[in-house]
Amino acid sequence: MGRSLRIEYPCAYYHVTSRGNERNNIFKNQRDRVKFLSYLESSVIRYGAVIHTYCLMHNHYHLLLETPLGNLSQIMQHVNGA
Repeated sequence: MGRSLRIEYPCAYYHVTSRGNERNNIFKNQRDRVKFLSYLESSVIRYGAVIHTYCLMHNHYHLLLETPLGNLSQIMQHVNGA
């Protein structure tokens, strides 16, 4: 069963984390990290996300972001789907 829909609010703050399947690495090298950061940057431009801080680990990441437009699902679909 999938998780229930996340309630989204304008100007809300979210702590978002995502881990690799079976805890496998999602960043294999520095190039992967730089590319991921470019996806975060494009989410700021496209969707108005405000990224306050981030932490990139080998097998997961953490974001503290703000959604002025209440569009967290669009932002995360862009970041995780790219």
